[in-house]
Amino acid sequence: MPRSRIADKVRWKVLKLAGIKFKGRAKIWGPITIRPVGGAENIEIGAGVFINTEVRFGVPSEKVIIGNGAQIGPRVSFETVSNSLLYEASIGRENIVKPITVGEGVWIAAGAIISPGVTIGDGAVVAAGSVVVCDVEPFTLVGGVPAKFIKKIK
Repeated sequence: MPRSRIADKVRWKVLKLAGIKFKGRAKIWGPITIRPVGGAENIEIGAGVFINTEVRFGVPSEKVIIGNGAQIGPRVSFETVSNSLLYEASIGRENIVKPITVGEGVWIAAGAIISPGVTIGDGAVVAAGSVVVCDVEPFTLVGGVPAKFIKKIK
């Protein structure tokens, strides 16, 4: 669906038809990528959420849950699957598959990557370009690669 004022207002309804669960109206500028095909059923988005362009959801079997009022910047990736560091010649690398939960009022800035099993607490902020590999406490600012605590916020 191309970018336009009308498309921006109804894109969430089209994505709802594709299988994403919405708890209320959301603004999605799109396009977004959902992998694998059919993975939309593993995404839950709260009311009042804003999702910018080129956001990626890697959701083959576990969920990404985004709380009410969250703001997701452009090119953010939610990856519920990763690989083990252990390599075995007969089987390769084992998949690590865990859900991702984003609390209410969270802001995830441009280009951040959210790894499997991460929970981001209510009101937290993730700085642009961060790679989040551990849980983020509510009302904190984190940033960096890997993301680390920077400060408490109101």
